[in-house]
Amino acid sequence: MRKLILLLACLMMVTAMRAQRSDSAVVRFLQETYGVEFTDNNRVCLFSKGQALFDDLFTAISQARESVHLEYFNFRNDSISDQLFRLLARKAAEGVEVRAIFDGWGNRSNNRPLKHRHLDSLRNVGIEIYQFDPIRFPWINHAFHRDHRKIVVIDGMVAYTGGMNVADYYIKGKPEFGEWRDLHLRIEGDAVAWLQSVFVNFWNAITHQDLKGTKYYPGTRQPHLMYKGLCTDTTQTAGQKRVGVVNRDPQDSPKIIHDTFLQAINSARTNIQIISPYFVPCRHITKALRRAQKRGVRVQVMVSEKCDVPITPRVVDHNMKKLMRAGAEVYYFQGGFHHSKIMMVDSTYAFVGSANLNSRSLSFDYECNLLIADPHTTAELSRIFCTDMTERCYLLTPERWKKIPIRKRIAGWFGNLLTPFM
Repeated sequence: MRKLILLLACLMMVTAMRAQRSDSAVVRFLQETYGVEFTDNNRVCLFSKGQALFDDLFTAISQARESVHLEYFNFRNDSISDQLFRLLARKAAEGVEVRAIFDGWGNRSNNRPLKHRHLDSLRNVGIEIYQFDPIRFPWINHAFHRDHRKIVVIDGMVAYTGGMNVADYYIKGKPEFGEWRDLHLRIEGDAVAWLQSVFVNFWNAITHQDLKGTKYYPGTRQPHLMYKGLCTDTTQTAGQKRVGVVNRDPQDSPKIIHDTFLQAINSARTNIQIISPYFVPCRHITKALRRAQKRGVRVQVMVSEKCDVPITPRVVDHNMKKLMRAGAEVYYFQGGFHHSKIMMVDSTYAFVGSANLNSRSLSFDYECNLLIADPHTTAELSRIFCTDMTERCYLLTPERWKKIPIRKRIAGWFGNLLTPFM
């Protein structure tokens, strides 16, 4: 009964229409401060399961006519990347231009990296693939600005972005914590051109090529009619969603992700929902969340009980305790690892993509998020939050906190000193 009441209350909050909307304030901030272009003719499809995403992605790539551009933190050398590269090789043989970028640190950080022989074999079948900042001696100088983005653009008309890399554990999970949950999106509309620009600019910087031309920016089309077998945006605002691409470049826009989070929290009027796998925010965002709670905003944060980075759960625990004591609702996701990076504000807009709420994403890495100023997409994301909250989470309480072993609480306190580098 308690779970049913919580779910109903959450859904009522999701569908409530607000007289004063904070989405316009954030959109205006991004336009005026960072020159972010918002377009109003977009469709958005959400994927919270790896199998659904890869099925949709492979179906779209199989119908590519001109180009396929891929940018990932890593391609894990396993069954799903093997399927992807076989498909890309087939498209290259058909005359489709195939370009791929992956991060050197991301490649080395997974337990099945791409090796030189793999890259040679991909290039031999027509796939242009480059590694951003390969790891070389003295190693430490490669630790800072990594490419953490996940972007695929097909024919300049269909784009995918979000939190998923290419790895079979998005489908099969991992033995140490079970299911690997994440969130990815497919975009159609003029926002695709801005994701294409992110890729093309980075490609040219890495390869020293001069990739350009109208064929990569075909303009407004109707890809939902051209590409068959893809999931569809069934909301009332399909084809009318307002979307802005918020791209973090360490040289050109180093504070854009940080400032968007901060502006969104500061302008929130009714509710904030956050899912974050590595919730280690800077003091500015922590203070903003406390101020939001003091002015009556309902703050709900979801983190995972288990994590793929050993020290991170203890630091997250430390931060969750402080948020809980300040009045936030803190939920721990069980039975898997929730790797999604989502924030919903006032039931009207969402901020979603590759950026975590930690120093790496806010201050160091190349990241790409979408600001989706659409209540219907926000409602879809909030339903994911509410369902996980009621079915897969427990609420952190002072009594529950006391059950965490002392050694873990001490580790969290010491680990918190490393927040600027995590």
